[in-house]
Formats: sequence, structure tokens, C-alpha cells
Amino acid sequence: MAGQPPPVAGDPVPHPMHRAWRNVIVLIVAQAFLGAQMSMIFIVGGLAGQMLSPNPCIATLPLSMIILGSALSARPLAGFMRRHGRRAGFVLACGAGAVGAALAAYGLVAGSFWIFMLGGFFTGIYMAAQGFFRLAATDCAPPEFQARAISWVMAGGLAAAITGPLLVRLTAEATAIPFLATYAAIIGLNLLGPVLFAFLDIPRPPAPAAGAASGRPLGELIRVPQIAVAMICGMVSYALMNLVMTSAPLAVVGCGFQTSDAANIVSGHVLAMFGPSFFTGHLIARFGAARIVMVGLAILAGAGVVALSGVDLAHFYLTMILLGLGWNFGYIGATAMLTRAYRPEERETVQGLNDAVVFGGVFLASLSSGGLMNCMGGTPQAGWNAVNLAMLPFLVLAGGALLWLMLRPREVAR
Repeated sequence: MAGQPPPVAGDPVPHPMHRAWRNVIVLIVAQAFLGAQMSMIFIVGGLAGQMLSPNPCIATLPLSMIILGSALSARPLAGFMRRHGRRAGFVLACGAGAVGAALAAYGLVAGSFWIFMLGGFFTGIYMAAQGFFRLAATDCAPPEFQARAISWVMAGGLAAAITGPLLVRLTAEATAIPFLATYAAIIGLNLLGPVLFAFLDIPRPPAPAAGAASGRPLGELIRVPQIAVAMICGMVSYALMNLVMTSAPLAVVGCGFQTSDAANIVSGHVLAMFGPSFFTGHLIARFGAARIVMVGLAILAGAGVVALSGVDLAHFYLTMILLGLGWNFGYIGATAMLTRAYRPEERETVQGLNDAVVFGGVFLASLSSGGLMNCMGGTPQAGWNAVNLAMLPFLVLAGGALLWLMLRPREVAR
């Protein structure tokens, strides 16, 4: 490998499975503890934004900045990891996460919405890196272990669904300034990152061979029906999940419940997002990705129906659990559709385009969430209803596109 000395006689060569398990364990712990900060921020970020915002319609703008930071940093971060390795990239992202939490904490102390919002952008850099955890688990894993490696790292997300809301319950009101201790805890989590990633053992990837095939041009790729529909369905699934999830803590507290109730509801939501991942792949293999995406869209519609039927705690819990399950089927199914539609040499081009489409939609959904929640109807319940009614046209768009694809020949739709 360029830039690294060749092994010499007597150097210990780790067994592939030993190295793979070591990396998986490190990444599970990272997902469970470092990853907890994302659920923490999505629980308190909108509430803190509402407290600081000069206009309630932009209360969720700091959360939108997280999405924007993630979207803008994902590709540069991937390039940095290709040049310097996964460990360096993850440590850099933890530093950005600590800076983001520190800026947010300072914004709370100074009463500055704009400094608080800037912190969200740096948090987005960490969020982009977290998306690489499951991919890093496969870097040194034998092919027969890669699927299991991804599943184990996803299991760390289940732990984060518990640890994040638990930390919010312990810290949200621990200081005179609400949520200050929460962001201090997030700084501490990020400072654990360099220690944790010191145990990661993933060498830098080799440089691509000169003259390698580049695949079809972008204009031709986006005219492939399966690619276009997969991107639409993935964007709608992720954007609608983010739209409702961002508003949920505001709605729960606005309807008279406690921050701890919002934390518990988000915990159930995140568990529903990641829990089905252990069998979603089996369902896709058996029934086809397009059918699983359609089920996911139907479940998202069901979440909206439940949300519109009442604002008791039971309604919030069921809405958010269905929302997480619908995201899992819709987004993972759409990802599976996409991976079957391009050639190996087109992977980076298509995935880059998909990330732009998906996270562009998620950014706009997050941006509109606060306006719908706080500026439509005048009451928290009316705002919550507006958020959930906004799902309808996008579900019709994705469902219609998917139905059109499924009516095409089987080899295309699947």
C-alpha cells in the first residue's frame, strides 16, 4: 500500500476474523455511546431552539443545520478517510462534535440562537461520520462475515436508543439553564472518541488503479427507472421521518407532558428504527425490495393517521414507533433497490447523487418542521396536525412512482 512500509519477516499478521471482531466491537461501542448524542440532540435541540429563537417559526433551524452539515461534509469526509484512514476521520469527526456541543452550550449561556445554530452545523460533521460506522465494520471483514458485522454495529444503535434518552432525563434540568448539562455530557462523549478509536485496526485503502472504468454518465444514470424511483422513495422515507421526529418533542411538551416523556417517546422511536434491521434484509430477499418499500410507505401513512387521531401519550408512542418502523422498511428497502441498479464502477457516483437527493429532502423537511409546528393553527395540537398532514402529498408521490415501477417487468421492479 502506498505510503506504508511492506511487512517484514517476523511481523505479527492478525487473523482476519480477529481483526474483524476487534473492529466490530470498537464500532459497536462507538455506536452505543458516541451515537447516543444524536438522539440526545434531537430530543432537546428543538426545545432549546424554541427557548432561544427570536421567531418560533425557525425554532428547529438548529436541527436543520445538523442535516446541512452532514450533507455538506459527507463526501469530503469520505475523501479524507480514503487518504488518511478511518481512524483519523472518526477522530476528526469527534472533534467537530465536541466543538458543536461546546458552541451550543455557549449559545445557551449567552442566549444566542445564532451561536446555538452554528453548533448544529459542526454536530452534522459528526453525524456524517456516524453513517460510516457500519461501512467501516466491513472494511477488513471476510465476505461471509460482512452482513453479520453490519448487524452487530446496528445493534449498537439499539443501545444508543436507550443511553441517549437516559442521559437526557438525567441532565435536562440538572442546571439552572435548561439543557446546559445535556450539551456538557455530549462534549464528554465526543472526548471519549479518540481513546476508543485508538483500538480500531483498519488500514488505509489502496489507491484506485489507473485507467479503471468510470461507468455511465450522470445524465444517463438518473434516467434509469429503478435508480430514480429508489432515490425518490429513500428521500421521502427519510425526510418524512425527520419531519415528524423533529416536531415530536415540541408537540409532546406543548401538549402538557414533560421533557422526560419526550425522551421516552424518542427512545421507542429509535428502537423501532433500528430493531427491525436484523430481519429487514431477510424480508427483502424473500419478497423483493419494492414490496418492502411499499409496506414501509404504508406504515408511514399509518403513523400519520394515528397522530391525527389524538394527542394522548399513547398516540405519541404509537405514532413514533410506526414512524421508526416505516423508515426502516422504506429507507433500507430503497437502498437495496438502488444497489441493484448500478455497476460497481458507478457506486460512488450514484451514492453521491443519492446522498444529495436524500439529505436535500431531509434538510428541507427539517427546515419546515418548526414553521408547521409553531406557526400553523396557533396551538400545539394544530401544529402537530399540520406536520402530519404535510406527509400526504409526498407519500402519494413515492407510492405512485413505486407502483409505476412495480408494474414494469419483474426484472426491472425487483
